[in-house]
Amino acid sequence: MNKSAPSRRSVLKYGAGLAMTVASAPLLAGCVGSKTPGSAKQVTLKMSSSMPGQAGNAHSAWFAKFSSLLKTKVGDAVKVDYFPNSQLGDEAHIVAQIPLGAVDMMISGSSIWEQVAPEFGILDMGYLFSSWDTVGSVLDSKAGTQLATLLEQKNKTTIVGWAYNFGARNMLTKRPVSSPADLHGMKIRTLQATEVIATVNLMGAVATPLPTTEVYTSLQTGLIDGAEHDAPTILQNKWSDNAKNLALTEHLFNPLTAVISSSSLAKIPSQHRNDFLAAAKEATAYQRTQAVAAEKKAMAALKADGVTIRTVDKSKFKAQVKPLWAEFTAKNPSAKPILQSIVAGS
Repeated sequence: MNKSAPSRRSVLKYGAGLAMTVASAPLLAGCVGSKTPGSAKQVTLKMSSSMPGQAGNAHSAWFAKFSSLLKTKVGDAVKVDYFPNSQLGDEAHIVAQIPLGAVDMMISGSSIWEQVAPEFGILDMGYLFSSWDTVGSVLDSKAGTQLATLLEQKNKTTIVGWAYNFGARNMLTKRPVSSPADLHGMKIRTLQATEVIATVNLMGAVATPLPTTEVYTSLQTGLIDGAEHDAPTILQNKWSDNAKNLALTEHLFNPLTAVISSSSLAKIPSQHRNDFLAAAKEATAYQRTQAVAAEKKAMAALKADGVTIRTVDKSKFKAQVKPLWAEFTAKNPSAKPILQSIVAGS
């Protein structure tokens, strides 16, 4: 892991923090590269991801498109080095490094930002969104701007794109699930995220946070009765080997955030900054289409593998989860205007 950090510079507050206007690409470990006569010094950025580096996942799809677009727009003036598999540290560590400029960029789920801006937990509340189209339209407008402004203020971090995970989160279980009553008592693996855990518990299950690497054996041994996740992740990890029922609860549509340190953004020469941001915006739009296609493909593969896929009456689950919204804003009053913007835009 490259621990060299660039020198601190004054932070440039770029715009109002509109999520879709900023894009992350090259990771700025500092201004690295030889300076040739008559040319500007190349800017090199470091970008972190917790996902594997191979093509086909939500993070790599965004970065591959962004890198290609950036090359077309600015040539070699700005370069991004991509570090998948948490090579630069886990996400919690990167969150602390970004405001220092020690790591320039990261693509991740939005949940991690709750540790510096509790308002981000709002995006982990069940049944807040009904589709990916709604997620995109809401976060490309007022609610996205409100969240981006908070992250800029609290962590000197600029959101350059609101991308999509590769699918909504559904319930994979050993026994069929059609209603909240069917989930009663089932131990369901969840993310270690407060609002996700609360959502799953309110849906009727017993939320059981576990690392992704432990889910397969936990299903196999009966430690858990199921897991909630998107279809591509279920397929990739072969969790359906031990659980053959998928209830389309669609309880969570978790966005991804592509971000850059505000100080690193300021290091990009002014003549290239708009192109950098445009590359990020275009990469985000492209990645969203790939996410929708990936979910459909994974669903078909799961069905072919013998998984029974069931539609459910989501209104019954939503009715049990919706009280969480008021509870969250009572604990985090500053999140209330954001919730109002989301509801108004949904």
